[in-house]
Amino acid sequence: MLVQPDLPDLDDVLDEILDRQPETMPVPTLGRVAAVLRLMGDPQESFHVIHVAGTNGKTSTARLIEGLLRGSGVRTGLYTSPHLHSATERISVDGDNLSDQKFVETYEEIRPLLAMVDDAEAAEGRPSLTFFEVMTCIAFAAFADAPVEVAVLEVGLGGRWDATNVANGRVAVVAPIDIDHVEFLGHTLEEIANEKAGVIKAGSIAILGPQHPEIMALLQRRCAEVGATARCYGEDFAVQSRSVAVGGQLLNIRGSEGDYDEIFLPLAGEHQAQNAAVAIAAAEALLVSDAPLGPDLVAALGEVSSPGRLEVIQRQPTVLVDAAHNPAAMRALAAAVTDHFHFEHLVVVMSAMSDKDLLGMLVNLQPIASQIIVTTNSSVRAVAAEYLGEVAAEAFGSDRVEVVGNLDQAMSQAVDIASQRGGAVLATGSVVTAADASQWAAQRRGGDGE
Repeated sequence: MLVQPDLPDLDDVLDEILDRQPETMPVPTLGRVAAVLRLMGDPQESFHVIHVAGTNGKTSTARLIEGLLRGSGVRTGLYTSPHLHSATERISVDGDNLSDQKFVETYEEIRPLLAMVDDAEAAEGRPSLTFFEVMTCIAFAAFADAPVEVAVLEVGLGGRWDATNVANGRVAVVAPIDIDHVEFLGHTLEEIANEKAGVIKAGSIAILGPQHPEIMALLQRRCAEVGATARCYGEDFAVQSRSVAVGGQLLNIRGSEGDYDEIFLPLAGEHQAQNAAVAIAAAEALLVSDAPLGPDLVAALGEVSSPGRLEVIQRQPTVLVDAAHNPAAMRALAAAVTDHFHFEHLVVVMSAMSDKDLLGMLVNLQPIASQIIVTTNSSVRAVAAEYLGEVAAEAFGSDRVEVVGNLDQAMSQAVDIASQRGGAVLATGSVVTAADASQWAAQRRGGDGE
């Protein structure tokens, strides 16, 4: 791609994209993104795709898959969401986020095509392309231009009509499905699973992570209906054993094509071990046939990180952040904290979005928390701290709950308490809470928050 003169600043470009309809207000159609991509020459057809759907664990699983593929020498693209600090984090090539200049160049190149589709939509009385649709187009353009050999795509919301589903995944991964985003996907597990099963395409290999039994059966039926091959957690691959290690855990995993022993994974929790097993099965499906992955390739898991997922952002006292944002994710978080840490006193700082199952989240968090400080993160969708405090009192009892409306003040107060009592702090409830707490820690260290 030629460098264009007089490019706008990245901040101006991001402001322009973010001014569009947000990803929390999706338009349920593939036609708009497909129209842009046709004008671009269908870049999504120039590389293989591993498509990752599910409710919990999508981002970590996508990162693990990408790490395995890159460890094998494959040139990779990775598209994840949401981001912690900047939208440019969502798109990476060979493990590196797009540079500011590359992001702007790519956007400027496709801007006229976006405008053409925006105009066509406006003529029909429909809204312009959304933020997520535009980001998806940028990702496909950047991957084709790199070029990458394999793109690992995380679904933004659902699956069937998610913007990423314009690509035909050679491998479809379905991480654990639970109740979330009911206003878009349905109020039952079955309804939600039917939406997410839309990423399973004819002729693909479907890697089905741990699921409720009835959901695993539903996904297997989808595979049979479209002519996809199903490989199921617990039957075709699984975590055989795991033990806590310094900085992570040691795993023995049975893959679809072989056994993998004493794998070091620098991520905490049984759920991350299961994500690693899913990632290995996905890499096997794409890279090999009737043979296990090489040991050097599997060793690449030891280099994988997943920011905002039980991440230590400060020590003395220990401060952790985690993006858990629904009851199932909070349950997995509580189990991981219990497995990997032994805190005398754990102060939880929590802010969540107003449309979440707040009581369900708090009930699952309650067993590990000595006390909780509820607050408000920087999102306009955040629930009011006062209301969250009332819900927290139901789960914790009012004597263990404090309301501090400002997140920075809540973090400072939590750290003071943890320091006095030899304890630790956990900030959780949403990706935004994890990001805000990380920025608070960076500023406290004298950094710029980025």
